[in-house]
Amino acid sequence: MLDLIILSLHYFICFLICIAIWCGPKDVDLHSSSTGGPETESDGLVFIGKEEDIKKSQRITAKVDGREIVVFYHEGKFHALDSRCYHEGGPLCQGEIEDIDGQACIVCPWHKFKITLETGEGLYEGINPLEPSPTPKWQSKGVKQRIHKVMIDNGNVYVSPPDLSVSFDSDYYADKYKIGGELAMGK
Repeated sequence: MLDLIILSLHYFICFLICIAIWCGPKDVDLHSSSTGGPETESDGLVFIGKEEDIKKSQRITAKVDGREIVVFYHEGKFHALDSRCYHEGGPLCQGEIEDIDGQACIVCPWHKFKITLETGEGLYEGINPLEPSPTPKWQSKGVKQRIHKVMIDNGNVYVSPPDLSVSFDSDYYADKYKIGGELAMGK
């Protein structure tokens, strides 16, 4: 009888923990610092956070014109890009940064797509079957991910709103998550 009571108590506690997790904060970025909401300056730039805070955390997510972006600090430079991968909307803020052929790339945690931080190009490793001894080489798919201009002023980090006159593959997921929120975070 005591075993049944202990087992029931155990399941009840597990149930409460599941409820707490389910009702808790969504889309928490463990790599970002809290800076409050973004503020638009008179010149159109959007305040993202303090330079030192972002340097410490290495990355932060923010909304710019309703669009979620991620700002990375990597090897002395700030980079900003749409936070959802152009391939299927994976959360790039949770990806790892790798050096690929001398270029810093974010690796999407869902499908391991590689995107350069500097230009937003998608990279893949391919071979030329016409070569006598084809060996895999890193090649570009072209610019797939929208990047955003980062400005530093008096220890503050700002991002320019996107120029939507030019479209990128990542725009689809940026718009989808702008409207639908956390559509696929659990993937």
